[in-house]
Amino acid sequence: MLEVVFSPKSRQDLLDIADYIDKDSRPNARRFVGKLVEQCQRIGTAPLGYPGREDLAPGLRMAALGSYVIFFRVIDGAVRIERVLHGARNLPVVLGVQGHAGA
Repeated sequence: MLEVVFSPKSRQDLLDIADYIDKDSRPNARRFVGKLVEQCQRIGTAPLGYPGREDLAPGLRMAALGSYVIFFRVIDGAVRIERVLHGARNLPVVLGVQGHAGA
């Protein structure tokens, strides 16, 4: 089991997701963000079992939970959660991928 650490952007993503869901239901917001964090922790058990997304960034991998995608890297023997984003977003643009104009 690798240690799981969260980037500042991924922490903000989780707060933003909670704020968005909280508009409808605070208990649902807490429950769903809790599930996202649990999924992030599960990634630490077998991070290389998740698909790579080299098309988006070197070393980037992803795990899905519902409509959300958790992007992470394995760095220095730890899993670094980079972003937690809704799958409907324009991921290349949000992740700052070059060469994806109009994607």
